[in-house]
Amino acid sequence: MDSDLPRSLKLATVWLLIGLVVFLGVQWWQHRAQQMRFSAGMEAIEIRRGPDGHYHWPGAIEGRAVEFLIDTGATGTAIPARLARELRLQPIDSVQSDTAGGVVTGQVMRADIELRGGVRAERLRVLALDGLSERPLLGMDVLGRLHWQQVDGVLRIEAGRAR
Repeated sequence: MDSDLPRSLKLATVWLLIGLVVFLGVQWWQHRAQQMRFSAGMEAIEIRRGPDGHYHWPGAIEGRAVEFLIDTGATGTAIPARLARELRLQPIDSVQSDTAGGVVTGQVMRADIELRGGVRAERLRVLALDGLSERPLLGMDVLGRLHWQQVDGVLRIEAGRAR
């Protein structure tokens, strides 16, 4: 019986190491895939569609790092109300908005938005919504200022060309 214990421990250790290597490999692959979805050069910013079918643009709201979900069907930019409270943004108005999920009430606030690749929107009017998931939505209030096109799962924003 004593001789089985060290062999069992060896097998368990080998399987744990194999599991760890597989886990780290998957984590590395996901991190690499995420990095490859966004590129910013001198001429253009390119964002590849994510595995969820959406475009994600890394950026910041009031200096807090966030990943925006690009929503070309949204008139304005919306952020989760929880995030607005954490950032201590002050409401300037209350508004009702028609969304895909129905009519919602939110608080209008001003915030500085910075997107990777050098795109900025200072003192932008954003809508803070209670029902919004953790990702802010980047709407046409920002995208409409940019010259962009969507082709074959790639959103290409021309650098330095605002409308």
